[in-house]
Order: sequence, then structure tokens, then C-alpha cells
Amino acid sequence: MQAAAARARRVLSSPAASGLPGILWGPSLGSASGAEGALLLHLHGVPSPASSPHHARGFSSYFAPQSLGNFKLPATASQWLSEKSVHYQMTTSHFSTEASGVEATDHPTEAVEEMYQKMLKSVEAETMPPNAWLWSMISSCSNKEDIKLLFQILQKLRVFRLSNLRINANFNDHLCMKVTEACARVGTLDYGLKALWKHNVYGITPTIGSAHYLLQHAKTLNDTKLMENIMQVLRRNSLPLQPGTADIVFSICYNADRWDLLSKHADRFVKAGVKLHRTAFDIWMEFAAKVGSASAGDSQSIWNINSLRGKSVKHYTLATGFACAKGSLLDRKPENAAAMIKLLYKHLPDQKKPFVKDELEKLIAEWPAEVIKRQKKDDRKAMEEALVKDIPTMIDCLTKSGLDIPVDLEKLTPQVQAA
Repeated sequence: MQAAAARARRVLSSPAASGLPGILWGPSLGSASGAEGALLLHLHGVPSPASSPHHARGFSSYFAPQSLGNFKLPATASQWLSEKSVHYQMTTSHFSTEASGVEATDHPTEAVEEMYQKMLKSVEAETMPPNAWLWSMISSCSNKEDIKLLFQILQKLRVFRLSNLRINANFNDHLCMKVTEACARVGTLDYGLKALWKHNVYGITPTIGSAHYLLQHAKTLNDTKLMENIMQVLRRNSLPLQPGTADIVFSICYNADRWDLLSKHADRFVKAGVKLHRTAFDIWMEFAAKVGSASAGDSQSIWNINSLRGKSVKHYTLATGFACAKGSLLDRKPENAAAMIKLLYKHLPDQKKPFVKDELEKLIAEWPAEVIKRQKKDDRKAMEEALVKDIPTMIDCLTKSGLDIPVDLEKLTPQVQAA
């Protein structure tokens, strides 16, 4: 390493180096010690202050092969520079494409670029552009470059409103919602999450409505990772959770078959004092009944959720009523399961009573296989035998109580054995 440094010093002091200003980062090459120090830093792998992201372009141009003429760097230094240049390009390319979640586009669309330039000229002329221009730009966004320009002009408009118009307030909620919709439509979710930041330079007011729109987008994509990111941003920016938030989050977890995520977020909603909707309890209890295990004591989760449900929702639904019936079956209490179904049938509106038969048939034909496959292998046989015995007992109890609903019990045994 010392020999390479000595060679570099000799080269830099030679006449051949006199016509190479700007190769190194030093302000001038008139001082041999300044150039020597800069090169030694690179030989030892220590980045120069100019190697920050703001000087990345200078890094490439200063060390481009064509700028060196006939001058040859020592083999060690030139190899290091080549490797670092390739590594930098790969890293920046990977980040720019992966972070956006969409395919990179080099240029904004013509309509968005034109509207951006019009508003920019208006701001530079110290005139507030018409609102219609901004709305037009938002609706025209169709790629990530469009969204970048949108956020740039929002920042400029924010500054203009503060400095020239003395308007301290952010843009109205409706505009913020439309910006979020544009981000979701284009697929630039990294910018969409910025719209939820409590402190931002764009004049955007984060709202739970905008968060719901992004959560609905995550639901469409069945993307639990995106959902987790959105919920994390909500927590960091102190946006209040709403019952509607739970409806969307619970449905995403259910569709993705992620009981662990649903349990985690349900605990957060409960601790926050959110009054859950009937829809959320339907999803939560139905999922609990699918993963329940009497031997593991997991059926208790059904009763815990039902206790919370009773504090805010007066009547049972088909989902919550049958979840309780399934909980009783898991507890080896078929008589209680029958009593629950009869009570549910009694209080249901007349237009919904025919659906009791559908739910009962699903309990026989689908639910046993679903719940058995989630158990440990050593526990499956015992659960199969228990359900094969207790479900017919439950049906018999229903008939004796006066609720005679014809069902096909022959579907029970093959489905259970298939699990």
C-alpha cells in the first residue's frame, strides 16, 4: 500500500500530471500534498467528503476514463474506482426501482409536464395558479415521474402560500385525498405514505380517510406488508384509529389467513378504545372459530371476543352466532351449540332465517376439515373423533328442541378424514 502511494506521489509531481486539473477532489492541484492526501484516502478506502449523495454525479465525471487522457492511475486505485462505480450504480438502481414498487419511467407524461411548467411559471411570476390546473395535474398522473412532479409543485405552492399569501393552513382534505388516490392508482405507495405524514413540506393534511384508501388498495392487492407499513405510519403520526380502519385491517388479515396479524392489530384497536363495528366482530370471531383448538385452550379466544362484542353490539349475527356454536363444539358441549343456534334463529329477522340452513351445512361440510388441518398432527385424530360424534348430537338436539332443519350428515365423515 505504501509503495502504491509513493508511485502516486511521483506520478502527481511529474509533468504529465500538470494538464489534469479536476481529477481529484481537492480545490486545486497546485499543492502536491493536497492531491496526495486525497488519493491516499481513496487508496485506504476512506470516502472523500465529496462522495456524499449530493456529489455522486461529480464522482462519476471526475473519474470517467475519457477524462484521464493518456494518464494511467495505478492498478490498485483504478480497480478500486471501477468496483466502487459499479457497486454504486447497482445500489442506486436497486433502491430506485424496489422502493417505488413500480417499473421505473424516465419521463413524465406530456400533459403533466405541461401543467407543471404552467404552474411553475405562475409561481415564479408571483401569481397563484388556478386550482383547476392542480386538479387537472392530479387526475392526469399515470407514472412515478408524474407523481414526483406533483409533489414538487405542491411543495412550491406551499412555500408560495406561506411567503406571498400569508396562508398558513394546509390544502383542504379533499385535495389530500385525491393526491393519495393518484399515488395508489399509479402504484407509487412510497409517495402515498408521505401523504400521511403529520409534518411534511407539501401542505398535505394527513387524514384517516386517506389511510383508508391506501388500506383498501392493500386489500385489493392482498398485501399484508403494505398494510403493516400503513399502520406503522398511522402510529408514528398519531392518526386516530377508527372502526372503519379495523374493518379493512381485519378483512386483509382474514383473506391472507394471518391470524397472528389480526390478533396483534385487534389488541391495538381494543387498547385504543375503538368501538368496533359488527363487521369487525363477524370477521374476528369467524376466524377465531377456524383456528380454535379445545385441547390447546384456543376456544377461549372465541368467548373473550364475544364478551367484547356484547359490550358494543346487542344482537348476534349469523357469523358471531355460529362462531359461538363452533366454540361450544370445540369445548365438547354439543347441547350448548344447539341452544346457541336456536337462540340465533329466534332473534334473526325473518329475511335472514333461511340462511341458517346454509351456515349449518357449511358447519358440517367445511368447518371440520378447516379446523382440523390447523391442529398439530398428534391432535388431529382426537379432534376428528370428537367432531364426528358431537356434530350429529348437536343436530339431534336441534330437532328435539323444535328447530328441524334438514341437513346431510353424510358430508361430515369424508370431509373430516380428508383433512
